[in-house]
Amino acid sequence: MPGILLLAAGQGRRYRAAGGRTDKLMAAQTEHANRPLFALVLEQAIASRLPVHVVTRPANDGVQALASERGIALTIIESGGMGESIAAGVQATAHWRGWLLQPADMPQITAADYQAVALALETHSQARPYWQGQPGHPVGFGERWRGALCQLHEDKGARALLDHTLILLPGHAGVVVDRDLPALPPADFYAPPHPQ
Repeated sequence: MPGILLLAAGQGRRYRAAGGRTDKLMAAQTEHANRPLFALVLEQAIASRLPVHVVTRPANDGVQALASERGIALTIIESGGMGESIAAGVQATAHWRGWLLQPADMPQITAADYQAVALALETHSQARPYWQGQPGHPVGFGERWRGALCQLHEDKGARALLDHTLILLPGHAGVVVDRDLPALPPADFYAPPHPQ
């Protein structure tokens, strides 16, 4: 069974440069009763019923606390970039049969999104949702990519590994929306209803 790697080891430079005054992943989300951004992301990952593993930095106490409260395993790393974070997470979960790579600042990714990508990995080695021509998340890699994922080190993440085997899944607006900036996304960027 594949699992979800929540990538929470960034430094949030763009967020702070745009006026963010708190840690991006712990920023209160006013449209969700002021709950932290990471709490929303983690909740949907857990609701997918797939294994979940969090990669974060030593200074991210809030992320560590939220994951620990839910019994979610952590890899703690002073990451030099997304590629290094992915490699550390895959090495820590080498027994998984695939990985859904998910930045931890995308609160509109749903449990159903994770389930759709995991299902696609049963017959394909790569899968990701798209929305109106834009590539979204999570990005799924089957177990044959374990070695290549473990060798990543640049800040481009796993982009260079995507090839002709990639299957594109129909997504929704939320699969391309992150919170790199403090401002809220446009009102027409919605989160689909929670799966029953």
